[in-house]
Amino acid sequence: MLRVSNLKLGIDEDISSLKKLILKKLKIKENELIKYFVYKESIDARKRGKIDFVYTVDVELKNEKKILKNSIKDVVEVKQRNYISIEMGSQKLKNRPVIIGSGPAGLFAALLLAQRGFNPIMLERGLDVDNRTNDINDFWNNRKFKNNSNVQFGEGGAGTFSDGKLTTRIKDIRCRKVLDELVNFGSPEEILYSHKPHVGTDILKNVVKNIRNEIIRLGGEVRFNTLVTDIITENGSIKGVVVNNNETIDSEVVILAIGHSARDTYKMLYNRGVTIIQKPFAIGARIEHPQELINKSQYKEFYNHPRLGAADYRLIEHTSNLRTAYTFCMCPGGSVIASASNEFEVVTNGMSEHARDKVNANSAFLVNVVPSDFGNKDPLAGVHFQEKYERLAYELGGKNYNAPVQLVGDFLNDKVSTSLGNVEPSYKPGYTFVDLRECLPKFVTSTMKEALQKLDNKLNGFAMHDAVLTGVETRSSAPIRIVRDEETLQSINTKNLYPCGEGAGYAGGIVTAAVDGIKCAEKIIEKYSSL
Repeated sequence: MLRVSNLKLGIDEDISSLKKLILKKLKIKENELIKYFVYKESIDARKRGKIDFVYTVDVELKNEKKILKNSIKDVVEVKQRNYISIEMGSQKLKNRPVIIGSGPAGLFAALLLAQRGFNPIMLERGLDVDNRTNDINDFWNNRKFKNNSNVQFGEGGAGTFSDGKLTTRIKDIRCRKVLDELVNFGSPEEILYSHKPHVGTDILKNVVKNIRNEIIRLGGEVRFNTLVTDIITENGSIKGVVVNNNETIDSEVVILAIGHSARDTYKMLYNRGVTIIQKPFAIGARIEHPQELINKSQYKEFYNHPRLGAADYRLIEHTSNLRTAYTFCMCPGGSVIASASNEFEVVTNGMSEHARDKVNANSAFLVNVVPSDFGNKDPLAGVHFQEKYERLAYELGGKNYNAPVQLVGDFLNDKVSTSLGNVEPSYKPGYTFVDLRECLPKFVTSTMKEALQKLDNKLNGFAMHDAVLTGVETRSSAPIRIVRDEETLQSINTKNLYPCGEGAGYAGGIVTAAVDGIKCAEKIIEKYSSL
């Protein structure tokens, strides 16, 4: 198979014209082409007055060697297009593998183990996605918060209530398996080739439910409302877990895919001697603009073209204090959502449905935080750092889960806002005007101020007066890393415990977390035989 890249179609040209471009590029006749697949589609809007769709395609030909001999530009051979299952080991397991957490890492680890006949047990402290959705809506609408059923905890993890973004920078064939499985279980097929694929929270809810049902169909077990309160070890090796303080589940292999908000589990693991270290992360606020402003800034006169959806952006600025401010998890046509995982804290995140058709665009606007900012060497100091500012936000908001809000223009001038402009905050259950300097570190707000004005030159309107800043955003990534061996992927001092995914400090999004879950499952498969 050959991969042909840099095939361009104008915005008004139909995708069916790709075939002609392929034949022309390869200088072949139609009967020499067996079939082709779109591998990637992206948008080139760099030239004013012109927008192109740029394609990379995989093609099967009758004589591929002949084409390769001609050394045509942008044409390479593809040796492995799809994920290939690894060989199974021979050692016998006494007990079923246990996976702690049902976010992307845990879900894909459990799915792969179930597909290979290992009958895994997946433990989730939260509820199934339907009951979880009801609890979250009750919180957003009625301020009724539940500790183990919220945006952070429950089936599918935090990513279930997000934009469902599937972009990743890693080059790993397992990414293809993740996308293929997501399509198999209900995601739109376009995620297989879109340059910036996303699913949307509305579709993701059904996808994670379908994956759960497949795990069960294949012999696995999924238990909700099941919190791992302790681990059992013997001679430095995992032997099982304790759930809900009273039930023991024996297992000699445990995948730890707990997510970045399982602070009580972090503390339990640390007390049990599992090696944990501090890790950099970032904090800041959500910034919210009219989606139409972003569309016009990115697509100019084409902003209403039917082939273009809601525009996105990704911005970064290095400031004079040697800090970095950047946007993260941008949600076109979405909402800012209340995402606390503990009582008396305010945490924000962003979420979009697949259509991305809400009036506002939002993004995390963050500043990097490093371990020296924590003030001590406690491995959990970053957790305490996060908690401090989440509690401040709760208090400033009015101690009722209102979020602290400030217009960008007032933020730049150190003024508490008194009224809204053209942007209505989407955050529920409500908001309170404050000075964000009171619930964020000084180095964060000063970095944000400097970056805002510079980023406006990169994205016209980014620093518009009426844009809304909603605090605080603290959960972009885990503040710790559960240290594991690079080869075995096991904890360096607790054998057969596999720290995994974003919560363990080894991933930064849905796809990377899912890939890490697959890697950990593979380590079990290549050592043991199925049950």
